[in-house]
Amino acid sequence: MSTRADAAAWFAGRAAVLATMHGKEQVIAPLLAEHLGLHVTVPTDFNTDRFGTFTRDVDRPADQLTTARLKAEAALDQTRAAIAIVSEGSFGPHPALPLLPCDREIVLLRDRDHDLELVGEVISTTTNFNHQAIASVTAALAFAQKIGFPEHGLVAMQDPDCRDGQHCIKGIRTEAELVAIVTDWLTLRPTVHLETDMRAMHNPTRMTAIAAATQALIQQATTLCPACGLPGFRIIEHKPGLPCALCHTPTTQRLAVVYACQKCQLQQTHFFPDQQEVADPGLCNFCNP
Repeated sequence: MSTRADAAAWFAGRAAVLATMHGKEQVIAPLLAEHLGLHVTVPTDFNTDRFGTFTRDVDRPADQLTTARLKAEAALDQTRAAIAIVSEGSFGPHPALPLLPCDREIVLLRDRDHDLELVGEVISTTTNFNHQAIASVTAALAFAQKIGFPEHGLVAMQDPDCRDGQHCIKGIRTEAELVAIVTDWLTLRPTVHLETDMRAMHNPTRMTAIAAATQALIQQATTLCPACGLPGFRIIEHKPGLPCALCHTPTTQRLAVVYACQKCQLQQTHFFPDQQEVADPGLCNFCNP
């Protein structure tokens, strides 16, 4: 088994740039320093908003993971560093429970010196991601209370599809500012669009998810390939088929996971990853159709 000491040989004492404008270093940098020994700095002139904004004034150029890769490569090119760290979030329906909103966070490490990519991911249903068209100051204050204002910031828009910064105000964190904006704009139109500000520095709930994704990255970085020793020996496949405890019919529950190395292509199948050798009959389609 690999240890954190083994992984430290790859990362300890090395410099990394964290491509962020939104304060993510508050949670990412201390974890990477403690567990991997990385010295993380934030470039002062790297504009992450050009890779997409939650307020839709700039579209994301690709899917979430591809955008993270583009951001990492751009940060490496600009700073001439060897290691880049990026974080990319996405909000919407849960992939398995569509009625629940979720936050999917990935934290990616790109190491050019070793041609290595590591990705930590977390999907969390703990999110205040929300929006509402409001027609009064009272409704605005009620929405603000529901999303955890003022600890969590708000965005106000005259139109939810606006692409004009003049008609979209981000980072609202005081009641006085919120009341003034809503009062002014309601003289011009019947409703004002409010939504949660999902930028990390205005959303402590999201910061918690980013920290969890960073921990997942650290877990991947400290899992070394048994053959070549490269960090990132990771799960590439989940195999269903855990037998029912009552009738022994294969269920949809996980029976095994397949790990693979991105360098030497070693693969290993690990059975019973959830420390269970049988499934609850309540999850069996034969016993509980």
